[in-house]
Amino acid sequence: MVESSQDVTVVALLADPDAPTEVARRMARQLPARLADASGRHRRFDVEVVSEPFTAGTEDPTVLTRRLMDRVGEERWNIVVALTDLPLHSRGHKLVVDLSHEHGLALLSLPSLGGLRFESKARWAVEGAVLSLADAQAEAVGAGHRGPLADFTGRLSSVHQAPVGDDEAADLRYVVGGLGGYLRVLGGMVRANRPWRLVPGLSKALAAALAAGAIAIVNSTIWSLAVSLDTPRLVIATVGSVALMIGWLIVDAHLWHRAAGHSPEERKRAVLYNASTVVTVCIGVLICYVGLLLISLLWALFILNGPVFASMTRTPLHAAEYWTLAWFVASVATVGGALGSGLESDEAIRSAAYSKREQERRRTLEDDD
Repeated sequence: MVESSQDVTVVALLADPDAPTEVARRMARQLPARLADASGRHRRFDVEVVSEPFTAGTEDPTVLTRRLMDRVGEERWNIVVALTDLPLHSRGHKLVVDLSHEHGLALLSLPSLGGLRFESKARWAVEGAVLSLADAQAEAVGAGHRGPLADFTGRLSSVHQAPVGDDEAADLRYVVGGLGGYLRVLGGMVRANRPWRLVPGLSKALAAALAAGAIAIVNSTIWSLAVSLDTPRLVIATVGSVALMIGWLIVDAHLWHRAAGHSPEERKRAVLYNASTVVTVCIGVLICYVGLLLISLLWALFILNGPVFASMTRTPLHAAEYWTLAWFVASVATVGGALGSGLESDEAIRSAAYSKREQERRRTLEDDD
């Protein structure tokens, strides 16, 4: 680690590809000014963003920290904050951040920040880590220095300090535990998956669903079925069609993650990965379902003829009938979309699964080597 010259501290945000890199780049625009204001010592900060799959092949914080130490030796950085969207574990706890004041390193697991106010929490955590490491360098404070991270547990609920082993490079560690910590990490993983970006990847499935809906909306048998269904049955049809779509996407794209080993930690990680995948795909499919519902309603308003509808169903065509028909057609169209999703490539929806992203990062690392 080099000494800063002319009171300029060079900070590297070393980020995994995808979401961490995007977060780091947005953060880097304001980070130098915010750090300079917070330091209060007329210190300048230069912030660089480096995107590389530094977590490829391992999720062990100790291994990652040593990997970062080797990486820092190749550059002229004063401080390195590594950002990953992987849920890291340490001694049965879910890691929030590891700091090594001696080496000027911080390892931040973004999912541990939760899904709400994600970027503001990430920015605060990075600022606190950088200032803590910078103070340690300026004051030559050894292990155990807390600095601006002293109120970390106050800013984030469920976060507490955890002991660090003597054989580890880190000297300060914060983790989350309990049910609240598990839900926080799960929410952060779903946020990192960006489920809204799943919708464009399902273009072929949506095309199939729209075609099925357009045909169904002018089918008199569908009219009769729709007016005969009560709300509970319509809800069951919705749940069934959405579940079918979710299940088919996961199976067809091989998104289900199997534990690589038989250890309890591997099994817990697999459960967390699969839970985040199911929630992510569920949100993406629900967005598609709402879109199909609105399009079906507009199509019904445009195409249906009241007297013809009444003659076929013996029910006047009012607002309730438009809504019921559009609701039922959206469920029918979603089933058609599930069949059409088989035309999608795995790459189109791989961002919904952490295991797929990890495989992609390993391939990228191998290509770079």
